[in-house]
Amino acid sequence: MEIFYAVIYARTGTGYSAHVPDLPGCIATGRTLEQTKQRMAEAVTLHIQGMEEDGDPIPVPTTVVDNLEVNAA
Repeated sequence: MEIFYAVIYARTGTGYSAHVPDLPGCIATGRTLEQTKQRMAEAVTLHIQGMEEDGDPIPVPTTVVDNLEVNAA
């Protein structure tokens, strides 16, 4: 079964950081966006595997992400 989680990527002073709002504590960082995306995929897999091993329920994705265009003054 495929599950799709929203991932938030943010530019930092040294690269990028990422987190999954529906999986608290699941984070990744990297020097490039591509590296961060790779690490985030690994982090989500390991996070869910750990939850399964601990007998914790896997959260259903509820976060919705959108881009909002605004006119800056």
